[in-house]
Amino acid sequence: MGIKNFMGKREVISSHVPQLVQVKDYMTRKLITFSADQGITEVMETLLKYRITGGPVVDANKNLVGIISDTDLMHVIGESRYHNMPIGGRKVSDYMSEHPTTIDQEADIFDAASRFLKTGHRRFPVTKDGKLIGQISRMDVIIAATKLKGNQWR
Repeated sequence: MGIKNFMGKREVISSHVPQLVQVKDYMTRKLITFSADQGITEVMETLLKYRITGGPVVDANKNLVGIISDTDLMHVIGESRYHNMPIGGRKVSDYMSEHPTTIDQEADIFDAASRFLKTGHRRFPVTKDGKLIGQISRMDVIIAATKLKGNQWR
């Protein structure tokens, strides 16, 4: 702590530096993942079962290769109706978003919030050396922010 004198007024200055809250502190590490050759029907069932809106697609070595979301599934449903074809037999690789945008585990949650606002994404995978290590969602950022209440925001 220090004291600053400005125009005859004394002001106490805190030397406390706010703790940086990073993505790695709030990301989910235990993820439901999908494979590119997995069937779309199975993905739909999994999303419903776990009440999630999507998930990362990984290869056998846990390298991130894509994201499959409820929006992607809406395309499947729309095409099925248009072409009068059943959903079964379709694969994740046909509908997943390839080369998903990731976020660094060292990024702070305010950067994550800004990226969510700019991109409209609901989740960002977190990778290290190409391997999936976690995922941060909008809700994770909200949880982190509520734990900061009463503290200085950085």
